[in-house]
This record gives sequence, structure tokens and C-alpha cells, in this order.
Amino acid sequence: MSDRYGQDVLSGDWQRPPKGRSADLPVELGIVVEDVTSGFVGEVVQVDPQMGMVVLEDRRLKRRSFPLGPGYWVDGKPVTLRPPAVAAAGPKRTASGSVAGPRERAKVAQPSRIWVEGRHDAELVEKVWGDDLRHVGVAVEYLGGIDDLKAEVDSFDPGPGRRLGVLVDHLVTGSKEWRIAQTLSKEPHVLVVGHPYVDVWQTVKPQRLGLDAWPVIPRGIEWKHGICEAMGWPHAEQADIARAWKKILGSVGTWTDLEPVFLGRVEELIDFVTA
Repeated sequence: MSDRYGQDVLSGDWQRPPKGRSADLPVELGIVVEDVTSGFVGEVVQVDPQMGMVVLEDRRLKRRSFPLGPGYWVDGKPVTLRPPAVAAAGPKRTASGSVAGPRERAKVAQPSRIWVEGRHDAELVEKVWGDDLRHVGVAVEYLGGIDDLKAEVDSFDPGPGRRLGVLVDHLVTGSKEWRIAQTLSKEPHVLVVGHPYVDVWQTVKPQRLGLDAWPVIPRGIEWKHGICEAMGWPHAEQADIARAWKKILGSVGTWTDLEPVFLGRVEELIDFVTA
């Protein structure tokens, strides 16, 4: 005999209208979840897959723990919270994108060297390519300018097994840097390459600093001071310039944060001195 009044109103999920079957959802930090039973709504701030628990924090910063599994809503849909997906194991990468090798004992530096113009250049190369260079035993040294580059190279006495790579700022046809590089163009164990930017600061993609493009600084204004002024950063003292560089360097995590033309020149030097 049929039930003229239908099924028991308290059976099943009577709190909400049905919205289909629950979907499995690997839980991630930052998603907003509602516990159906208690009505507690909060952001996922902690996940413990081993204990099978998730911690939610509501807008009043109150936290509560809940078990992974069914009984939750996300974006108005029923879900079953599952442990976070485990990323597939793969080769570790260095900041330059190279496959990271096993940990090794410190190596004695090879006779070959890479020279850069200044401290900022050296710090940037170290941050992105430091692991690679230590692996091959090549040291990076900064010159403090290249006005006396020819004499410095002669003093280094490059030769087979003692190669020298030099990275130069603003290496464009007709520039002072270009003329200096030309004096070493016939040295078989020396390679001088460069990027077109006024300073190594510009090799960092401007988007990493919230810019569409680096500011254009008029001639007659010291470039780094002009950049700091355009950015609204202090620039009265050298310490201000140093802090500005630290902020720029801090925006760099991997090779993807640098301009391709700079990446290519550094890789070219590393290949040259390790050939």
C-alpha cells in the first residue's frame, strides 16, 4: 500500500534542496568550505592527511577542525573532501631550470672565470645560477666597471683550460662598452657578451615589480637614482640604492623572472668557460 503522504520529511538531507551527488575534491589551502551539519563556514588553513583532518578559519578568525570525507559544500555544491593530491615525483630543478644533481662536497674552483661589471650583477647571477656554477666549479667575480678591461684580461692571462667569460651591461653597437669589447674580439680564450639594458636591474621583468615597463630616465639623471625616484623609493644615499636593489633582487625566484636576452648571454658564458 502506497504512502499517501510520501516519504519521511526527516529522512535524507532535509536541510537543503538536493543538488546531486557529492563530488570528490582534493582539499587545498585557501578554499572556502561549509560544514553542512554545523553550518560552520571557513577558509582551509591547515590540512593533516595523516590524521585525516582539515582546519577551517571563519571570518572572525575562529578555527575548528573537521574530518576529511563527505558532508561539505563548496561554491554551493556538495563535495567529499579528500587528501591533497600528491604531485608526481620528478627531477628537482635549480633556479636556472637545470636538473639538480646530488649533493656534493665543495669543489676547488676551476681556473676559468666569469667576470661581471658590478656587485649587483654578481648577486643576480649567484641567485639564479649559483647551484650550477658550484657544480662545475666556476667562480663569478665582479670588476667594478670595465674601463680597464683589456689590462685586467692581460693580467689574468687566459689560455687553454683557463678561459674567461665577461658579462657587460649596455652592450649595443657604438657604445663605450661595445668599443671596449671589440679590443678583445680576437682573443680565442676570452668571450665578451652583454645585454642591451642600461643596468642589470632592467634584466628583471618589470611585471615582477608591478610595472608594465621600466621607467625611462632622461639623460643627465643618474639612472638608479632616477629609477628610485620614479618608483617612489628613497634615493638620497647609497644605502637607499642598496635597499632598492634588495627589493628588486627579492622579486627574483627563478630564471622565469628574468628577460630572455639576459638568460641567453649567461648560459652562453657558462657553456664557454666549461667547454
